[in-house]
Amino acid sequence: MEFIDTLKPIDLSIELKADGPRLKAWGQGDPKVQPVRDNNFIGSVAEGGVVNFKNIFFNPHAHLTHTECCGHITKEFHSVNDSLSRYFFNAQLVTVEPKKIKNDSIITLQQMRDLDLHENIEAIVIRTLPNNEYKRNFTYSGTNPPYLDSKVAKFLIDKGVEHLLVDLPSVDKEQDDGVLAFHHTFWNVPENPNKTRTITEFIFAPSNVEDGLYILNLQMSAFSNDASPSRPILYSREKRNL
Repeated sequence: MEFIDTLKPIDLSIELKADGPRLKAWGQGDPKVQPVRDNNFIGSVAEGGVVNFKNIFFNPHAHLTHTECCGHITKEFHSVNDSLSRYFFNAQLVTVEPKKIKNDSIITLQQMRDLDLHENIEAIVIRTLPNNEYKRNFTYSGTNPPYLDSKVAKFLIDKGVEHLLVDLPSVDKEQDDGVLAFHHTFWNVPENPNKTRTITEFIFAPSNVEDGLYILNLQMSAFSNDASPSRPILYSREKRNL
């Protein structure tokens, strides 16, 4: 039988930070974490308040690991908070070095076909090379980051993949005149929007974590929004004789 050791989580999330180097994309400035202040109250113990009580201003797509649903690209409102009815999934972690094509870096359909993806995989976690720590605090705006060929979306759907996780700011090209071809194909928008598939962006898979099969625990904050901050956790699958 297979088990997971809940004492050995592999955290794929990148946290939102108020100070120092931090993750940014899509032309957004720094997130803001500020104590509430009024005439009778200061939400900072360091400044004389009785509690720390802070407002946080950020964009889930630009500042941290997040999970999104089809509502990201539909006229109708769909909340990612309604996308999942369970939170543990069979997952495979794969490592890919995007292919240089003209001025772009693209994960191609042939590269995905060459990965020998396992059957019955519900979630694919893609780690790109090079895999440096800068991914945790890089400013991606205007850098034309790597992205996925839209043909990969149909390939993953045919494989039965419901949840895609990438260490990129987007599965689509940064500037593509609003085409968002991968997003549209993966969610079948506008024809018949799929409300259960999710895309998680801005993960970070440490280099010492081996490619292979895992159990994914995909947890999100309960935001009624197209995207929500998330904390995807991998667990190694261990076989034991009973």
